[in-house]
Amino acid sequence: MADVQEPLVRRKRKKVLVDYLVQFRWIVVIFVVLPVSALIYFNIFLGDMWSAMKSEKKRQKQHDENVQKVVKRLKQRNPKKDGLVCTARKPWIAVGMRNVDYKRARHFEVDLSAFRNILEIDKERMVAKVEPLVNMGQITRATCPMNLALAVVAELDDLTVGGLINGYGIEGSSHLYGLFSDTVVAMEVVLADGRVVRATKDNEYSDLFYGIPWSQGTLGFLVSAEIKLIPIKEYMRLTYTPVRGSLKEMAQAYADSFAPRDGDPAKVPDFVEGMVYTASEGVMMTGVYASKEEAKKKGNKINSVGWWFKPWFYQHAQTALKKGEFVEYIPTREYYHRHTRCLYWEGKLILPFGDQFWFRFLLGWLMPPKVSLLKATQGEAVRNYYHDNHVIQDMLVPLYKVGDALEFVHREMEPGFEHQHRQGDTSYAQMFTDVGVYYAPAAVLRGEEFNGAEAVHRLEQWLIENHSYQPQYAVSELNEKDFWRMFDASHYEHCRHKYGAVGTFMSVYYKSKKGKKTEKEVQEAEAAILEPAYADEA
Repeated sequence: MADVQEPLVRRKRKKVLVDYLVQFRWIVVIFVVLPVSALIYFNIFLGDMWSAMKSEKKRQKQHDENVQKVVKRLKQRNPKKDGLVCTARKPWIAVGMRNVDYKRARHFEVDLSAFRNILEIDKERMVAKVEPLVNMGQITRATCPMNLALAVVAELDDLTVGGLINGYGIEGSSHLYGLFSDTVVAMEVVLADGRVVRATKDNEYSDLFYGIPWSQGTLGFLVSAEIKLIPIKEYMRLTYTPVRGSLKEMAQAYADSFAPRDGDPAKVPDFVEGMVYTASEGVMMTGVYASKEEAKKKGNKINSVGWWFKPWFYQHAQTALKKGEFVEYIPTREYYHRHTRCLYWEGKLILPFGDQFWFRFLLGWLMPPKVSLLKATQGEAVRNYYHDNHVIQDMLVPLYKVGDALEFVHREMEPGFEHQHRQGDTSYAQMFTDVGVYYAPAAVLRGEEFNGAEAVHRLEQWLIENHSYQPQYAVSELNEKDFWRMFDASHYEHCRHKYGAVGTFMSVYYKSKKGKKTEKEVQEAEAAILEPAYADEA
């Protein structure tokens, strides 16, 4: 790809009512969303504490009873009269930006709301057995005091185990352990016919084990998972390194931070993260677990970033551009959830003054607003506005393509964004990394025209051409043929047919597709899949 080009020049866009609804949305957020969010978070916390007080035996007994309720419910379904099966969860509860209008088609609901308990922390096997609605905040609250953690811990508290397995889970430790789904040891799944199976990588259900990740819950209901634990220490020693130069030079600095060119494993950190603030400035961060004794040595700086009044993490990291490289120690659990309070860059758009000291000190303890409540209170017009004028995208790209990805995103979308034989590859695996784009495009902020659907479409075509992938929590403009150019349908369709998902669960493409899905459209699509015919690669 040629050197980065100047962003496209766009015409000014005339403001309409929805622009003002978005601009002053902070009023609803402060007086409605934040207080209600705090009550919900407190209620969830009490529920987690109540669950933790129960014995493992009692939690497992309740789990088994709830699984049988799911089985019973599935067996009540009449395939000829009832619609396709989906969870009873309300569409606005999902954390992602993907349009979940598929639930407006006729469907047969199954309630999974009870599956939110940690069933067992097995220190001998180094495995945590959890239900799918257990979230990251809940699991770190239980494991960190034991100096244990999941091998891959997603940054936002609200992200759930089920969502990260069925969807997309990547973190700063993924260069060591892979995606979240790669750390799963076993999955307990209720199939379309009501059978309950335990799938592992080497038992008779190994094909299902490998089919569930990225399937968006379209092969069966995940009701528990056993996930790898690792030993950790009380603090993260974090080094902030400013980088200046072209986007490709910053991408190279990112690769060098965790994939040393000489291959020395001693130089590989436990965590890595890169933030790009402008087209020529970024900060790379590398973290290594450190003991309490090391952190409290004289001269070392401890920064408890989890306090409500602390600067938002991405702004704190940005100070390295002025003061140069520095090192500090952050309590490990607080480091895991460093972006929760500000929702990455999104907090600034939701509350323009939310990063000011007076707000953090007075109301910062109410942050973050619950994403599901934000979605529930935004209305159809505001939701469509965000789809068309906002960027919430992640891309899984080969490490050597990160520079190209940054240049493409800069040219097409102009956001503030984060990015997390060829460098990093091994003889048996290729290194991929995440490029996250979360903000309003600069054209929107300047009041210019911006076609979000077209921008996403061009991005998806770039991903296909560069052998990269789009997580399906985000808004997708892919048609069915391009969807199956990006993803290989063969194993997925094998599992769909073998385990009776066709005609019971909606296919992953139609579940991910943007816009409303009618019952007729979905039923016709399911009938076509029964034939089946996969899209051409050309």
